Amino acid sequence: MTNYKLWERFGVEMEFMIVDRDTLKVLPRADVPLGKDKDGNQLSDVEYDDIGLSNELVSHVLEFKCAHPKSTFDGLGKRFFHEIRRANKKLEKINAMLLPSACHPFMDPAEMQLWPYDCLDIYQTYDRIFNCKGHGWANLQSTHLNLSFDGDEEFGELHAAIRLLLPLIPAIAASSPYLDGKYTGYRDARIEVYRHNQDKVPEITGQVIPEQAYSYDEYNKMIFDKVKKAIAPYDTEHLLNHFFLNSRGAIARFDRGAIEIRLVDIQECPNADIAIVELEIATLKAIVNGKFAASRTSNAASASDAASANSVPHTLKEYREFLRNFDTTRLAELLAKTTKDAENAQIDWQEYLSVFGMNFATSPAITPASAPVTAGDIWKHIYSVVKNDLTEVSQCFMEKMLERGTLSSALYKALGDAPAHEAFVTEYKKLADCLAHNRLYGVCD
Repeated sequence: MTNYKLWERFGVEMEFMIVDRDTLKVLPRADVPLGKDKDGNQLSDVEYDDIGLSNELVSHVLEFKCAHPKSTFDGLGKRFFHEIRRANKKLEKINAMLLPSACHPFMDPAEMQLWPYDCLDIYQTYDRIFNCKGHGWANLQSTHLNLSFDGDEEFGELHAAIRLLLPLIPAIAASSPYLDGKYTGYRDARIEVYRHNQDKVPEITGQVIPEQAYSYDEYNKMIFDKVKKAIAPYDTEHLLNHFFLNSRGAIARFDRGAIEIRLVDIQECPNADIAIVELEIATLKAIVNGKFAASRTSNAASASDAASANSVPHTLKEYREFLRNFDTTRLAELLAKTTKDAENAQIDWQEYLSVFGMNFATSPAITPASAPVTAGDIWKHIYSVVKNDLTEVSQCFMEKMLERGTLSSALYKALGDAPAHEAFVTEYKKLADCLAHNRLYGVCD
């Protein structure tokens, strides 16, 4: 994405599990949809027009992605769906299928198999250092969003906004309540295990929320230099690139002029994933451009509302400096809340709420004055402000998702704390059917 200006281009990546159609047991068969070249050699990447397919670290996961940077969402959900159907058609021949949601509910991660073709030496290095036979490596599927920037100024604006968005992501995207055949206590178990999968070298993941770095030099000093120094004793063959090692919830890819957001759990169908991605971009634009603050000022109905609105700096320069000053640890604590409770997490941080033009004490349109503001309330408010920036298809899907709650909460409502194995199979087959028909789970059409 090098040389594209802020908001000019984006890219989307979606990861799905491959499972047996009857038992839902994970199958290490990403080789089937990827196919072979004319000489019979296994392929690790293929492209079908504007959608590419590729392998991941483990052989039971298949990635779908924009083959080139995109400038519009028009028809993108349909294109992903078309290639998902193509892959499923190939997998039918071995009685397999793609399964959505961010974590398989009962797989044993010790059974994982590394992708044995391209980049095997890199995957084996990761496995040697971190032992990839755990849920944090072998059982987590997500949707990544790449956003373009050009130069330090645009990077700083985008990175500041992304840091503020990250703690809210589980409240709209959590889809992983179960591991090892039971409820984990977290609506977003993927993020919880992701936080700890590289504890051996904690500099790699940090606090998941990136540090307050707003230029290449700052990022290099605060993050890359520390990552490279920390991994050096383990990566003696120098196989691991610092751009890929960095495992924060959003990573700066200065090599291609993009920031990649990595905290979104994969949903049950591509239109749902695209709706979340569109909402992410609309929210980030609104943060950067002060749209929420402007909305709050224009809607202030009382002296207390006006006072709260005035707590946000008025000039754009002062406002953007205000956005850069949010403490990493406190944002990480907020992420921990939404990782556990998703849309039901209670938010009582007034300064944070003010970013989105909300007032904890005086937002009766959002929630009763006597009740705390939840992360779900914030998303409903955000959507009311940025709705028109989403395509019609994504508006339709997002409104149903906001009404239903996260996929994780919908699954928990259906299955409870300790479902029988047969119940998992039945309910997750419904998710596979949602993927096969590009429709939402737990929503009447």
